[in-house]
Amino acid sequence: MKRFVIPLSFGLLGAAVLVALGVWQLQRLEWKQGILAEIEARIAAAPVSLPEDPDPQADRYLPVRVTGRMGERALRVLVSQKRVGAGYRLISVLDTGARRIMVDRGFIPVDAEIPDPPPGEVTVTGNLHWPQDRNSSTPDNDIAGNTWFARDLQPMARQLDTRPVMVIAREVSYDDGPVAPLPVDTSGIPNDHLEYAITWFSLAGIWLGMTGYYLWRKRRSDKGGTA
Repeated sequence: MKRFVIPLSFGLLGAAVLVALGVWQLQRLEWKQGILAEIEARIAAAPVSLPEDPDPQADRYLPVRVTGRMGERALRVLVSQKRVGAGYRLISVLDTGARRIMVDRGFIPVDAEIPDPPPGEVTVTGNLHWPQDRNSSTPDNDIAGNTWFARDLQPMARQLDTRPVMVIAREVSYDDGPVAPLPVDTSGIPNDHLEYAITWFSLAGIWLGMTGYYLWRKRRSDKGGTA
């Protein structure tokens, strides 16, 4: 029996480590779900006036309502929609009188014309956001061709002569067809902890199965059976 103690102990220890990692991922899942619930509640809260100096951390997802005049120029950010295909997000200027900010108006199909801005004052209800669209594989923006591949606030603000502040539109007081709002939500925030937990638990089961198989073969070998 002593010959079985070391491999059995090794197998049980390895499985225990893998199970512990799975439990830790379940704890992380509960934590992340709490964070996402807080963000969703913040997104859906009653809108307030635009802060004088919005902070990228403290005011992220803050619901706001702003009124002003929409600028003539719009930047196009390439994006793809499920069941719709390729298109653009339209980023326009909203001049409130006291300051100029950017509004992410929403999605238009890739072959659609940019609609003219609405006349007079308009009201936009949405959420402040500082998108992090860019990663290591994101191409450089084609500024001359007005095709952007990420919502890079600082360069966009320079192009539109606005403050680097963006409101993602949820509702507008005018007909902005064919633009369809793409409100901010939590779908883009990664939450893979359940998949990680399943992976660790599966590995623990495989580890125990391999340990059992090894011990079974060893026992048969000791008895003179076929290994």
